[in-house]
Amino acid sequence: MKTEKNNYLIPFILVTSLFFLWGISNNLTGILIPHLRKALQLTNTQSTFVDTAVYLAYFLTAIPAGLILNKFGYKKGIIAGLLVFSLGAFLFIPAANTRTFEVFLLGLFIIGCGLTILETAANPYATKLGDPEGATTRLNLAQSFNGLAAFLAPMIGTLFILSGKEYSESELSLMPQVDKIAYLTSEAASVKLPYMILGGFLLILAVVFMILKFPEFKEESKTNTSGSIGQALKQKHLVWAVIAQFFYVGAQVCVTSFFIRMAISGGGVDEKTAGYYLGVYGLLFMAGRFIGTIIMRYIQPAKLLTIYALLCILLSFITIYADGKNVVLALGGLGFFMSIMFPTIFSLGIKDLNENTKPASSLIVMSIIGGAIFPVIMGKIIDNSGDDIQKGYIVPLLCFFVVLYFGIKGHQPKTQS
Repeated sequence: MKTEKNNYLIPFILVTSLFFLWGISNNLTGILIPHLRKALQLTNTQSTFVDTAVYLAYFLTAIPAGLILNKFGYKKGIIAGLLVFSLGAFLFIPAANTRTFEVFLLGLFIIGCGLTILETAANPYATKLGDPEGATTRLNLAQSFNGLAAFLAPMIGTLFILSGKEYSESELSLMPQVDKIAYLTSEAASVKLPYMILGGFLLILAVVFMILKFPEFKEESKTNTSGSIGQALKQKHLVWAVIAQFFYVGAQVCVTSFFIRMAISGGGVDEKTAGYYLGVYGLLFMAGRFIGTIIMRYIQPAKLLTIYALLCILLSFITIYADGKNVVLALGGLGFFMSIMFPTIFSLGIKDLNENTKPASSLIVMSIIGGAIFPVIMGKIIDNSGDDIQKGYIVPLLCFFVVLYFGIKGHQPKTQS
């Protein structure tokens, strides 16, 4: 038994590193959106296509990723995910050299495809690398590194990507053309080094997975209890879980994507400070998940979700109508109280579904497509209101009302005819 545990230790450490790496990538988008908007002179709506590219990739690759995993196994699936992930990261180099937004979007889409394959493989694989009794503990441990990345990624992005220099449209129009091109070229080039290092590290990690021997696990066939999407959708609480998750992910991505610009315009801080605040936001998000898990021992998950949704509605109002430090504090509060929403909606949505649990889980995961849609709506509102970032936060505000309904009533199991 001791030898078996030792055989699982190195694979588990390497698999855990994957959680950290995709956390870094996902949490750099909050830096990329305002940065590419500045470097490529995009509208707010155009800048949100960063989210659209990544979340659309998750949505489209979810089913193919499962097929890859079933056919080739965990190890080959992880290697494929790492190689696809690295290809997307390396595409940032020609994208920055040419200052072409479409190439950036292609790189982000490819990164999203790689992340989907990795997440599809790494989550179940982490639960199998040890005693079955400790599966949940191992997965929570691995996911904690994803939370760590939520704090570190904005810090890394602020240090290496954000310059702290930003000029208004009128200032740029008065700038000599040579200086303007030099400034925009320099801004675009700042993304090359971080993503080149990331891409190189991913290739090295892929080679390590190729060389080392990893345990492979075959899934037991349970065709008689496989369930179906049609049967799952007869459960009303699952339908509401899919809807709630769609709106929640949209709200979360909206808050994160416009955090830096909101902290600058509403909170009155500079770009670098706003970037560091985004790191603190990530830290609060991670802390909120741990604290929320403890609180759920004493308060039912649905009730806690309802309370947190109400607080997020209140904080969204503050974000829209307040100014100065109160805006930044409200944004941090949103990070803390949003933290439990995804896993709580997920667990309540698949409750008592028995053989329909797997298809139900797939439906809830696919509902993250909300992260590709709502930021675009928010960007459009901001563009149409004269670049008023605060007005755009009405989008997450309305999304939280859907989460509130799910916490009050929508989570209650009821079979539809």
